[in-house]
Amino acid sequence: MIAALILAWVSATTATSVVRPPQPRETLLVDTRVPVLVGDEWMIMSQEEHQRHLRKREESDGGEITTTITVETSTATASPTTTTYVSSPLPSPFDTAIASNFSSSDGDGCADFINDLLVNPDFKSCYAFSMLIQGSNSFFQAEKSLVSITQVLDATCNGPNVTFCTKYMNDAAKNLTDSSNCATDFELENSLVVQVYAGLKAYQPMYSASCLKTADTSAYCFANAVTNRSALADVYLYYLPLNISYPNSTVPNCNECTRSTMGIFQAATADRDAYIANTYADAADTINAECGVSYVNATLPQARVSNAATSVAQAPPLLLLLSFGFMVFSHWIL
Repeated sequence: MIAALILAWVSATTATSVVRPPQPRETLLVDTRVPVLVGDEWMIMSQEEHQRHLRKREESDGGEITTTITVETSTATASPTTTTYVSSPLPSPFDTAIASNFSSSDGDGCADFINDLLVNPDFKSCYAFSMLIQGSNSFFQAEKSLVSITQVLDATCNGPNVTFCTKYMNDAAKNLTDSSNCATDFELENSLVVQVYAGLKAYQPMYSASCLKTADTSAYCFANAVTNRSALADVYLYYLPLNISYPNSTVPNCNECTRSTMGIFQAATADRDAYIANTYADAADTINAECGVSYVNATLPQARVSNAATSVAQAPPLLLLLSFGFMVFSHWIL
């Protein structure tokens, strides 16, 4: 009798544990849009829009030549929900009105140089991360979404010819400090001129750092940093090549993104005229104090001979530091 009761109880328990109601499934929305360079503007297009654009370009005779850059995207089977996206331009550098506080000695030469630079097709084709991170309101808005900032990084990392762009940016920085352009304003540390110069000179190391991805998720390190409140310390790293110091009070994250980013910047300090040569050592010491001795290499490599005509200032203007602090603070409260 007892054995029969036990057998009945086991059977009932087994049936209860096996028969379960189906679990609800969340709807997976996959953004398959791609960044495309159309003429002088970066656009976000759906796959259908991109195909129409390609067909239209092939059918046109003698039309304007455009460069199209596509990014591979993954697909997944999901809910039949249909989402329609409208083409939208990617962020642009210095997209707010350029202030007219240039020195009279430079006349209109400095303003003209910067405006001409920003619309130059070669400059636009490079789509420099280093020119977006400081002076772009649209880039600031893109940082608030993992999807949108990933699309921006796809465009900066997968399109440009880095060798060409590095030379182009260095040449532009040299021309900016020419007496016929922005030499006086640069010497007076005009905040806009200093930002443009810093962005041009920092193109190559910031390109390499912004394109780093995590080994486990293949997500961009920078995208994780700006969209993760617990990774705020990682954001500061990307401003080092722009002559903005790593805050001593910051508690760094001891992860592979931090180590790899600092590895790129350490190599870049071989150019002692680069801003990163001013800011790297203190940042490395702060990171090593938290993560362990020699977590990152705090020693600068052997100096490389530079052809730069103008040496960089030793510290950024106070205005740059204040604007950076406001940007980081407002990023989390907006």
